[in-house]
Amino acid sequence: MEKQELKHFSDMELRTFGRRHGKKLSNRKTYLIENLLPNIAPKPDECHEKPIILEIGFGNGEHLCDLSKNNPESIIIGAEPFMNGVAALLSAITNESDNVLFDEYKNIRVFADDVRLLLKNQDFKGIKFTQIWILHPDPWPKAKHEKRRLLNHEFLNLLSQFLPDDGKIIIGTDHWEYYDWIIDQLKQTKLKIKSTSLDIIKTRYQLKNKAGTSEPKYLILSK
Repeated sequence: MEKQELKHFSDMELRTFGRRHGKKLSNRKTYLIENLLPNIAPKPDECHEKPIILEIGFGNGEHLCDLSKNNPESIIIGAEPFMNGVAALLSAITNESDNVLFDEYKNIRVFADDVRLLLKNQDFKGIKFTQIWILHPDPWPKAKHEKRRLLNHEFLNLLSQFLPDDGKIIIGTDHWEYYDWIIDQLKQTKLKIKSTSLDIIKTRYQLKNKAGTSEPKYLILSK
């Protein structure tokens, strides 16, 4: 998840930090954005009928695809405001010859914007996510940018409202100072650390390891 972190949540202000667009998209990716994306937007009715998993800031979508294949009975919602990442996902989950979704990815839904807009939408009021994933959010390491970090206590409290009793929030970061900062933020929430151990696929953001640490650290949170 690159440069898209959210300012402290406020009903008066909604601001997403970072880029919405990168380099120019290919003709095929442009076609997918214009024609496929509207058809796989989250649908309120099915979100109230089936288990739902949410990934916030899915990057290029490698982990989102893995969630889809491993949870075929669930709706997998990916929220990502960076359109080049959205286009990369759409390209990966469709057949290049006819731009049709592969069967194993037909449970994927994409919200190509700030996830808070989805969470505040009255059509989705009352939905619960069995899992909420946030992997490798931008750590905003400079002190003056700390307020831009996504995982402040206000945002964590917001997410907790969308968890069932057995739901969980899964966080992963290779920036260990950010990890410690998140734990400190948890003191201002009712969330509990259920586990710090996790074995998942390695995304390209993990492989970049810009923080230069030996491995990512994880938090699995519950109510």
